[in-house]
Amino acid sequence: MGKPTGFIEFKRISDAYEKVDSRVKHYREFVPRLSDADAKIQGARCMDCGIPFCSNGCPVNNIIPDWNDLVYRGNFRQAIDVLHSTNNFPEFTSRICPAPCEAACTLNIEQSPVGIKSIERAIIDKAGENGWVTPQPPARKTGKKVAVVGSGPAGMAAAQQLARVGHDVTVFEKSSRIGGLLRYGIPDFKLDKRLIDWRMAQMEVEGVKFVTRTMVTNAALPPGINNDAKWVVTTEQLRKDFDAVILSGGSETPRDLPVPGRDLPGVHYALEFLVPQNKEVAGDSKNPINVKGKHVLVIGGGDTGSDCVGTSNRHGAASVTQIELMPRPPEQENGPLTWPYWPLKMRTSSSHDEGAERDWSVGTKQFIGKNGRLHSVQAVRLQWQNGKMVEMPGSEFEIRADYVFLAMGFTQPVSGVLEAFGVERDARGNARADTESGKAYSTNIKGVFAAGDMRRGQSLVVWAIREGRQCARSVDEFLMGTSTLPR
Repeated sequence: MGKPTGFIEFKRISDAYEKVDSRVKHYREFVPRLSDADAKIQGARCMDCGIPFCSNGCPVNNIIPDWNDLVYRGNFRQAIDVLHSTNNFPEFTSRICPAPCEAACTLNIEQSPVGIKSIERAIIDKAGENGWVTPQPPARKTGKKVAVVGSGPAGMAAAQQLARVGHDVTVFEKSSRIGGLLRYGIPDFKLDKRLIDWRMAQMEVEGVKFVTRTMVTNAALPPGINNDAKWVVTTEQLRKDFDAVILSGGSETPRDLPVPGRDLPGVHYALEFLVPQNKEVAGDSKNPINVKGKHVLVIGGGDTGSDCVGTSNRHGAASVTQIELMPRPPEQENGPLTWPYWPLKMRTSSSHDEGAERDWSVGTKQFIGKNGRLHSVQAVRLQWQNGKMVEMPGSEFEIRADYVFLAMGFTQPVSGVLEAFGVERDARGNARADTESGKAYSTNIKGVFAAGDMRRGQSLVVWAIREGRQCARSVDEFLMGTSTLPR
């Protein structure tokens, strides 16, 4: 514990933001990292609790008190080693993770947790600037070959871990660039995609081979899923050429809203808007959807909906409205009641701060057209009765909308891949594989494993990294009989 009285002496330092008028004119990141001095002050606030609730709240079990103390003492070089011991990609999590570690921090009982996420970013950014993040190629090769299907955070984490213990790893991705939903589902103003390229370069030196524009099986994809594939590799070929296969694709099948008018031009899945925008920012083709001067309605109150709001603001939309089925949450949680668990409370993102009307307990009745295009949406107020959502009589109203983006979550991974391998699925359509038995992450098909969204469904990047790391250990044990990789 760096400073026993630090949590009394120092206040939490919240992230600074570039002013709204400036940041909505570009797609660059707009949250600067903490200075070394501010990071040390935040590290001093850590109480090094006897039970580290922050570490328990973190899906990858980051050793948070240790690197807080190291940052307080100015030892960033050792701090990055501690951070990397549990997390392959802190540059991702420190930017886009919702920080369940901070919700679990003891100081969050009074709504003033240690700025763990900001400290994490300070560590990894400083490490990158000083050249402390270097490739770790294996001392020897095992001669074993592993295929990883899907290049999101789960696939990248598994690939890196396996390459470092000497296996030959090939990552297959159907899109034109590596990163999966990490690259195409998250706007650049939240995550600079050069960070993915930076990690790719490291992993290539470590021995990972990346193959893009390649679809595993030629199964038809549901609407709303990005596919840049020009080539197909069969499951039979993969199982013949590789000793093990990891299925780590994202949960990409979007939840639809089958109400009258759904087929009107102007109604889109969220990723039909976000993916082309990320491609445009990367220098690829122009986004075919342009909402400049248009009225935008986003249906769905989660992160994907927030990303649609932020992107619409950067287009220069005339208005942006976001609606949610669920009731408006409380402005602040009851800390003593909910701590150390993830609380239900109002969450306002930087995109909302840039401009958006938000409404809750709203259902969508139909999309209304005019001259062959979307013109407005008929909505209705909802209330809970006997545990069910019901419409409030006489509460119908219209929302002006030239474009609607459906951001209501994702139901399951691409089922065609699982079917082609013959992998059993659970009730939600995900690959059936547990995480506790002696064959953790293994499916019913010998040598075929599943991790991340492919196994657990739509989830956080930090959960994907955890599953990729743990799956890598299970694969290593399958191939070699034992493993030195962390659990």
